[in-house]
Amino acid sequence: MAVDFKTFISVVPHVTAVRKPVLVRGRHGVGKSQVVYQLASTIGLPVVERRASQMTEGDLLGLPSTDGQVTSWNPPEWFKTACDTAVVLFLDEVDRATPEVRQGIFELTDSRKLAGFALHPETLIFAAVNGGEHGEQYQVGEMDPAELDRWTVFDVEPTVEDWLGWAKDNIHEVIWDFINQNHQHLDHSDDFEPNKVYPSRRSWDRLSECLSGAGLFEEGSDLGVVYNLTNAFVGFEAAVSFRDFVETYERQVTVEMILEDGKIDKTEKFGINDHSALVEKMEAKSVFKEVLDLNQTQNLADYFLTLPSEVAMKLWTVLGQGDIENTVALHQATGSDGRAVSGYIVELLTGEEQ
Repeated sequence: MAVDFKTFISVVPHVTAVRKPVLVRGRHGVGKSQVVYQLASTIGLPVVERRASQMTEGDLLGLPSTDGQVTSWNPPEWFKTACDTAVVLFLDEVDRATPEVRQGIFELTDSRKLAGFALHPETLIFAAVNGGEHGEQYQVGEMDPAELDRWTVFDVEPTVEDWLGWAKDNIHEVIWDFINQNHQHLDHSDDFEPNKVYPSRRSWDRLSECLSGAGLFEEGSDLGVVYNLTNAFVGFEAAVSFRDFVETYERQVTVEMILEDGKIDKTEKFGINDHSALVEKMEAKSVFKEVLDLNQTQNLADYFLTLPSEVAMKLWTVLGQGDIENTVALHQATGSDGRAVSGYIVELLTGEEQ
């Protein structure tokens, strides 16, 4: 059974605590490498990464030398590092490696040794493959039961929320907003047609970097160029939707417009679904985990007092998931029109107008 990244991150420390190797399986572009790097950062260890698919037997074992009587091995630099210091040794694309390289990795996962050299006692072994339940869609070598038995195997299927949580600090806001409102375009979960470009979490990351670097998120950018680049990264269907989204993006209301600029008038024609989407955006961006300043609290109060009852309760609930000081501050706030937020909250809870 596949697990999401939140579950994976919570369970894996129990495996690494006893120095057992971890194999992460999942579709391409879902963030397997990123979650390994995230774990390494949390643990406080550097990552030594090698693509097993590009390695020869010599790249793995090193080169032999002899003193005239005895032949010994000189380990490659990356492996010597993993033996001398504590690191996260990350072997990517193991199922695309040659049989000779996989035999060497077999020994490494079984005994934590290779050609007579032992890993540092605190070094952790991770690997990533595209196999598992999606393996038939990839040109990879199957891992036999004896090989898999050396690994602690996790099939990962990250949620949209996993990606949104990561992307809020790593992806341009326009792409983040697009995916937040169009979950179906984040990645492709059905069978893949040969030679067709599909969206993936990795390809959205690459597109964000490309568009940001080219300044194509700026006002007045050529939408034709944006579309063609998007099509190249994530495919036709997602590109069409993204182009239409970008075309109307300047007319959309962002969290920053409400909290920073107080542009409540921008929401005058909002329906319940529009307000609800904006509140969901606040929740996804975790804007209430930090204490709001006085200006942000005032703007939030003005917005709160305009909300339909069910959306106001939703915002109140989301607010309660953050720093308690924000809840207290909003409860004590008064709208710019003199109306008390506390009075509206009583109305919401009792159904009686104050």
